[in-house]
Amino acid sequence: MTPHDLIRIKPGTCRNKVEPLCLWIKQLSLEVATIYPQDPALSIGSSLTATCSVNPDHGVHAGSLYWTLNGKRLPSSTYSILSPTVISVTLPRLSGSRQRSGDNLVCHNSGGHVLAGSCIYVGMPPEKPVNLTCWSRNTKDLTCRWAPGGQGETFIKTKYTLKYKLRWYGREKECEDYSAGDPYTCYIPRDLALFTPYEIWVEASNQLGTATSDVIYLDILDVVTTDPPTDVTVSRVGDLEDQLTVRWGTPPALKDFLFQAKYQIRYRLEESSDWKVVHDVGNQTSCRLAGLQPGTVYFVQVRCNPVGILGSRKAGIWSDWSHPTAASTPHSERLLTGSCDSKVGQQNSTLRRDLKQFFGWLRKHAYGCSGMSIKLYDQWRVWLQKSHKTRNQVLQGDKS
Repeated sequence: MTPHDLIRIKPGTCRNKVEPLCLWIKQLSLEVATIYPQDPALSIGSSLTATCSVNPDHGVHAGSLYWTLNGKRLPSSTYSILSPTVISVTLPRLSGSRQRSGDNLVCHNSGGHVLAGSCIYVGMPPEKPVNLTCWSRNTKDLTCRWAPGGQGETFIKTKYTLKYKLRWYGREKECEDYSAGDPYTCYIPRDLALFTPYEIWVEASNQLGTATSDVIYLDILDVVTTDPPTDVTVSRVGDLEDQLTVRWGTPPALKDFLFQAKYQIRYRLEESSDWKVVHDVGNQTSCRLAGLQPGTVYFVQVRCNPVGILGSRKAGIWSDWSHPTAASTPHSERLLTGSCDSKVGQQNSTLRRDLKQFFGWLRKHAYGCSGMSIKLYDQWRVWLQKSHKTRNQVLQGDKS
């Protein structure tokens, strides 16, 4: 085989030592030429001097050779002829690799054909991974996420491995499912123990070094999140134009567990992207939203936080928000036209006025969602009677 039998290599084709193309090139290099060092890993800012040694049987003089880096010809001022069959090139103050698979340093003959190639990996060792957090959906699995240390860019391929073990016994295991689309997330689907703490950590490694995160200790029951609440409905409160009632179901996957849920609600106007959050819903599965705009469409979502699963003393993790549910408040009576029976209208107006007074009073005396309890209603009736009595006394005084 002669150098003219070889093909040209496009930039970026040399990936690593195991790809068939790279292996084939290296095999040909053994017959034609060799580059030293082969596939070096260097820190950013380093300098490299590489040599290309040609097999003397092919009659190729080193003075006729030239070098390329990622397909770009290097200036001859960086070359040195060390012997009739050996040429070197010096690359000063190397920058980070343009591709994680390495930069392609190639030795060519005068006709441009490839004689030998080497992949150069220029980057930084990984820094200690940070912000390791984990959560379990319905106690059945475990997902962990972290962030790379420092600026996160090493310029060369860096492998992150999530490791875990039972705290006081058990062998070390590695998480295997990194298919979530996030390179810094791993999923453990099964075979997890309850009531026993785990040790969990992340190791980062590349050709320039390794780094290990801090170890976190957790019990699966302390990091549980649920599916979003189900069967979310939003309905009007009679003809009250400023209120809507929200109802929802407990997450079904946790119905057999001993726990007390906390809920949050958020809602927004149809034409707005700003959500208003009701934080203090508690463990009830319904809530009345008050102070809304009449004749307006609202989108409502609910989420759940399981507290005290099977005796855990720690708060759980908020679930995702439920799918948005839409409903509209009634139009204000001031915007409506037409007439009805005056007596019925007067009765409805009186009832509506009383209900408005009640819910206005309720918002002042019951923080958070408006609960329609008999106790609160009785308290309001006492207040209303006192108010009417005071007003009648004032009117009688004016008449006298």
